Amino acid sequence: MTNTVLLKDLIAKKGLKMKFVANHLGLSAYGFQLKISNKQEFKTSEVSALCDLLGIRSLREKEEIFFVKQMI
Repeated sequence: MTNTVLLKDLIAKKGLKMKFVANHLGLSAYGFQLKISNKQEFKTSEVSALCDLLGIRSLREKEEIFFVKQMI
């Protein structure tokens, strides 16, 4: 499960637009929205591309954003 708030905040802090990020990943804006809102999961290659684009280097930060356990 993706931490939507952290991911959106990081994209905004980098000054990027959602559509640009979607295109960078080879996704439509709608497809990216489905993934960022946890209706579909990011592929490993997409997580890797996002980490490169957003400058995410630490394993802790990757886990906080992309591998959040679902709250029940």
